Amino acid sequence: MPSSNLIAVILASLAALAPFAIDTYLPAFPAIGGDLVATPLQLQQSLTAYLLPYALMTLWHGAISDAIGRLPALCWGLALFALASIGCALAPDAHTLWFFRALQGLSAGAGNVVARALVRDLFEGVAAQRVMAQVQMIFGLAPAIAPIIGGLLLAIHWQAIFVFLALYALLTLIAALKWLPETVPEERRVPLSARQVLTGYKQVFGDMEFMRLALASGANFAGFFVYVLAAPVFLIRHLGLNAHQFGFMFIPTVCGMVLGSWLARRIAGKLASGRILRLAYLWMAGAATLNVAVCLFLPPSFWVNIPPIALYNIGMALAMPILSVAALDRHPRLRGTAASGQAFLQMLLSTLSAGALIPLLWDHLIGLALGMSAYALLGWHCARKTEPWQDSAPQALIKN
Repeated sequence: MPSSNLIAVILASLAALAPFAIDTYLPAFPAIGGDLVATPLQLQQSLTAYLLPYALMTLWHGAISDAIGRLPALCWGLALFALASIGCALAPDAHTLWFFRALQGLSAGAGNVVARALVRDLFEGVAAQRVMAQVQMIFGLAPAIAPIIGGLLLAIHWQAIFVFLALYALLTLIAALKWLPETVPEERRVPLSARQVLTGYKQVFGDMEFMRLALASGANFAGFFVYVLAAPVFLIRHLGLNAHQFGFMFIPTVCGMVLGSWLARRIAGKLASGRILRLAYLWMAGAATLNVAVCLFLPPSFWVNIPPIALYNIGMALAMPILSVAALDRHPRLRGTAASGQAFLQMLLSTLSAGALIPLLWDHLIGLALGMSAYALLGWHCARKTEPWQDSAPQALIKN
């Protein structure tokens, strides 16, 4: 089997496809709007057109991978994503762009869901937490790199961004087929039918411990994602940056995420899960409070409005591996389904933000800050009732 580092890089690349599909084209909004004669609201709804099918289809990716295997599920998902990306590049109007963005959303989740399941297929216990943190650390670079790549490709044409996404999907698929093992042999596969999927989700979503863990993880991420979705307004209108300067937000905030993931990997097995979670949420609370304070009392500026978001991401990334692995461990025989359910809840929160919440908040900096605070509070409320929160002793390092 390849080294854990190579596996982590490939899994992170698969998981990063979804944020790349969002963040790479954000700097191109003005150019796309000009060519397609689309309003800013129509372009914002292209995010919703992507996120809603993404959230709904995540309910199927895991079940499909449980039925036909992890690698065949990746093949179908990433191939369809590549075709949809070409469709986006050739879209003549906003409505066609919505259609192909929806098709991207239907297929992009295959990489994220299968990557989560593969971590737990291949690793156990604290080893799984460490690999999950390593995947998250590499994956966390995507939101920083994607807008920069988008800005560079925008110098060619906005269509080049979607061609890049098609090539990215195909290259990660080739890497996965070459180096990742199939972890669901024929004898362990389950029948794929609507009834079987509904039975699986009845078991997974009926587990309150799973729901609390998944909602906590999703709410923590949504606190940061508020700013990702509002980036064109937040950065250009409020902070006075241009379409080529999106890295001014994404680089510091992703550095925070990478630092939090690095810390999570370093202390996994050394500190009790409960202590790590309490430290993570205390840190997030401090960052969210600082964010509200600077919005209330200081004039808008890159120097004061970006650092609290970066600080928040340290705590968010510190808590993520514990919550994610604990949720997947709840249903080892339905790990793909559990990974789908976890991803669905995360993206459902993000989709609701994109379609309903963000347009209500983005006119005022304090609105975005309160949105982050509310999600952090929701995450804490769910996490404090989970079993990992009660853990008081470090776990031993277990390897498969």
